[in-house]
Amino acid sequence: MIASMTGFSTVSRELTVGSIVLEVRSLNHRYLDIQFRLPDELKFAEPMIREKLSGELSRGKVDCRLSLNGREGSSGRGHIDEAALAMLAQWSGEIRRVIPEASPLSIMEILKWPGMFGTESLSQDALRGEIAELLAVAMEDFSATRRREGEKLKAVLFERMAQIREKIAQVAPRIPELMAAFQEKLVLRLRDAMVNVDDERIRHELTLFAGKIDVDEELSRLNTHLDEMDRILAKGGVVGKRLDFLMQELNREANTLGSKSVDVEVSKIAMELKVLIEQMREQIQNIE
Repeated sequence: MIASMTGFSTVSRELTVGSIVLEVRSLNHRYLDIQFRLPDELKFAEPMIREKLSGELSRGKVDCRLSLNGREGSSGRGHIDEAALAMLAQWSGEIRRVIPEASPLSIMEILKWPGMFGTESLSQDALRGEIAELLAVAMEDFSATRRREGEKLKAVLFERMAQIREKIAQVAPRIPELMAAFQEKLVLRLRDAMVNVDDERIRHELTLFAGKIDVDEELSRLNTHLDEMDRILAKGGVVGKRLDFLMQELNREANTLGSKSVDVEVSKIAMELKVLIEQMREQIQNIE
């Protein structure tokens, strides 16, 4: 399966100290760009989360948020953790013995000290385990949303590819008609000019005209590129960059087809091809 770079997942878990919430969202980007929004008491989890995201994603702008919300009405908001306060007082005394000029902590600094209200009653190891389990659930949901979106993009691409093949099939039959029309006009023009209609001269002019409007190579390459797209989409995986390269090649052939056109209908088809290719390119920008 192919995956879109657009994805979203949010999961939460209730702990004894409150609820922990993890949110992961992503958008398209040329490279993998991971941004974190974590509170200070959860900064230790960033390397673990980054490793997990980097192992499963190859491209995209990823925004990861992790928060720990204290339980409403819990004792953590109503009572100071006396053990934490005693430990802080001990540390403060030891520091001032070594550095007498050190300023004592203010009441506000003490109240703002991490864990002073018991919000860190869980150890880092315990929190790390909870976050790891939460991350596994979030990534499963996150990857599923990206794959579902990828399948939708894949269906759109197949639809556009079918339309392009229809347009290509309309060009080839036009060439013999253009040749016949040109030959008729050439003969009439030579007769009107009172010039002897020489078969050799007509063949020469027809050969030059045929070379000018020959688009067999362009049509063949267009079909070859579409066949390669079929193969890439069927194989799946990380295919965005390869598909984007094929869009450049398809657009180049469509431009050449338009430049060689001496027929309004073929020029119209070339323009329609470019529109369809651009529509595919826009969708491919979201594929990993």
